[in-house]
Amino acid sequence: MAGEKRLQRTRNIGFMAHIDAGKTTVTERILYYTGRTYKMGEVHEGTAVMDWMTQEQERGITITSAVTTCHWRGHIIQIIDTPGHVDFTIEVERSLRVLDGAIAIFCAVGGVEPQSETVWHQADKYRVPKLAFVNKMDRVGADFFGTVEMMVEKLGANPLLVQIPWGSEDSFQGVIDLIRMKGVLWDEESLGAKYYETEIPPEILPEASRYREELLEKIAETDDLLIEKYLSGEAISEKEIKEAIRKATLQMKLVPVLCGAALRNKGIQLLLDAIVDYLPSPLDVPPVEGINPLTHQTEKRRSDEEEPLCALAFKIMMDQGRKLTYVRVYSGVLEVGASVYNANLKREEKVARIFEMHANHRKRLERARAGEIVAVAGLKGTSTGHTLCDRQHPILLEPIDFYKPVISVAVEPKTNRDQERLAMALEKMAEEDPTFRVSYDEETGQTVISGMGELHLDVIIRRMQEEYNLEVNVGRPQVVYRETVEGSAEVTSTFSKLIEG
Repeated sequence: MAGEKRLQRTRNIGFMAHIDAGKTTVTERILYYTGRTYKMGEVHEGTAVMDWMTQEQERGITITSAVTTCHWRGHIIQIIDTPGHVDFTIEVERSLRVLDGAIAIFCAVGGVEPQSETVWHQADKYRVPKLAFVNKMDRVGADFFGTVEMMVEKLGANPLLVQIPWGSEDSFQGVIDLIRMKGVLWDEESLGAKYYETEIPPEILPEASRYREELLEKIAETDDLLIEKYLSGEAISEKEIKEAIRKATLQMKLVPVLCGAALRNKGIQLLLDAIVDYLPSPLDVPPVEGINPLTHQTEKRRSDEEEPLCALAFKIMMDQGRKLTYVRVYSGVLEVGASVYNANLKREEKVARIFEMHANHRKRLERARAGEIVAVAGLKGTSTGHTLCDRQHPILLEPIDFYKPVISVAVEPKTNRDQERLAMALEKMAEEDPTFRVSYDEETGQTVISGMGELHLDVIIRRMQEEYNLEVNVGRPQVVYRETVEGSAEVTSTFSKLIEG
């Protein structure tokens, strides 16, 4: 199989969580420790590499999903950092559609929060294997074991503790690795770049031994060979434990749980090790399935460079007026200058340029191979959810589900001469964001924009001002709601009226 070794060492992963759980901070630390950036970006300072939009830096939140690539232990890790705010759920949905694995980040204080549940179920929908990282262990009120209990109660998860915290709140020092039965501490002077193993302190050892026993019992239940060893009291090696955890994670039987404090630079390297050790490569996930538009038969595409081309466009971005289409290549090779067949539009499109993305920075490539996530320029008609393939071997993948907008406002330009510019700006933004809709009210003559929430529409209006230099008047928000009969009821009443005559 062409490129098999490269594919085995590839991980396409994403970070998902409730707002403020620390996704972007974790991503920034990963980029620093893998050598992708030379300086740590901070969300609260507006210097995070992955939060590159002006509004993201000002608001301290992630608005649009950002893609980057880094290397760890000889593996290629392609990362999508997603927003945590409910208004931007579509960014998580379309990212999970093209990812092979996900890391759910939980705040040790807040535990499983509402948006944590939403993104978890989105990952389940696409059968994406997961790791869990309990962040902010240094915060007042941090409760690692309480968060794990919430994962069971609210998410129906089967968590597997591969680490437990060494202290919590002010006394959080590091983690106890239950597989190697060692304590791990981070050097603060090197900003956590240096870390070392040490013996587990005697006061923690009984608790660590108990949780290690639970770990062995849980993984033995998922593996027939290990259950025999476990029941007969034989020692199980580190290699066997890791292989069993990987197998159970890929089958979605278990969710390995790690912990740390990203802002204090603790726990990140072990999370990177877990990504490499437990999350799937493109070869570990089932071949992608689609319908052949000619025969109407179901076909499969394995992750292989020699298979016919099959790629899914999952995101559109306007960059300095030019359209960039983010695609996940499932099979075959996408080359600069080549014509590709858009199975949704039933026409060919020309690939002008291909880029490897690092947030909003681009590196030109000559081709993109199976298993890679890249941005493509030149695809004029392609939209989110469209399938790109080989004309001789067409395939149509299942489209991405979009949510219906829930709130609308009327907008109009402050000057009549900007009417055309407003229409053009709204059309471009609607192409980028499938949950943003534009309509024209014939009765009132107003342009109405609809989105997933007030924050969503506020971001759109700010973008009109900053990116398109448009000043607009905005009407009051109108919330879309439906009334329905919830149950049946019986009522008896007497109608009595005196009729004079």
